[in-house]
Amino acid sequence: MHDVRKTAGVRRFALAVLVAMASAGCAQPSSQALGTLEYDRITVPAPASERVVAVAVREGERVRAGQLLLRLEDTRTLATTQAAQAQARQQREALAELRAGPRVEAIAQARAQLAAAQAQARDAQAYSARLVPLGRRQLVAAADVDRARAAAGNAQAQVRAAEAALAELEHGTRSERVGQGVAALQASEAQAAAQVVTLRKLDVTATRDGVVDSLPYKLGDQPPVGAPLAVLLVGPAPYARIYVPERQRARVHVGDSVRVQVEGVADAFVGHVRSVRSEPSFTPYYALFGADAARLSYLAEVQLGRDAARLPAGLPVQAQWNR
Repeated sequence: MHDVRKTAGVRRFALAVLVAMASAGCAQPSSQALGTLEYDRITVPAPASERVVAVAVREGERVRAGQLLLRLEDTRTLATTQAAQAQARQQREALAELRAGPRVEAIAQARAQLAAAQAQARDAQAYSARLVPLGRRQLVAAADVDRARAAAGNAQAQVRAAEAALAELEHGTRSERVGQGVAALQASEAQAAAQVVTLRKLDVTATRDGVVDSLPYKLGDQPPVGAPLAVLLVGPAPYARIYVPERQRARVHVGDSVRVQVEGVADAFVGHVRSVRSEPSFTPYYALFGADAARLSYLAEVQLGRDAARLPAGLPVQAQWNR
């Protein structure tokens, strides 16, 4: 209904301009352009695909930066956040264990294992030494002698392995493993922090002072990630989006002072051109004049002052500059 009223108002204003032009002999002033009143628009996207459980504002309501707009369901994101925090704690304890090094009990166990391996090696070596003379006299089979020698060699290898294990424990944790633990902890903490930020964003707040233009999703909806949850009109004052006819473009520059007449407001507002498009486009029907056969124009924006701060968006405007 709002769009219908706005369109009807635009048509009435354009018709009034055309009638006035016709009464003046269809001679359009060379310093005039039509358009509409607009505000800068920003959108507040959905941080997660969760159901809308609360709507705290209405369309058209003025809000302050940080004010709550919507609230999304936080059950799943809260569980994910807690899991990420638990993973970070686990990595923190693992890093502390690496830095502390091996326990005294583990070193004592390694020494005992080394002593046992040395005892087995001495026994195997002695058995092999007893079989070798018997083998030379052919009192035992050569295969038995070979097995005894192999067992003695294997026992010596077990001793060397036990010695290396004990030395590793006595030297402590390698610096490279500590570095890996630090990196793993940092990654876990970063993931947990990101989840906390996402959880906080489920309370959707206004990012700037402004007016709520639209709330596309209602209570119970579940928007996808990145969908606009709210559209805000921001800025201290509106601007006039006007369509400068092609034949007038050379006389319009950024910074020029412009008088803007808003439909329904008696006094004109003074603004300044803040931008002009470099490429032309087809002019909307309500900004066409009789002589604009080519229907090409350059889109320009005229920033108004704070005296126009309370004007609503969408009103037809007529801009005029003196040259």
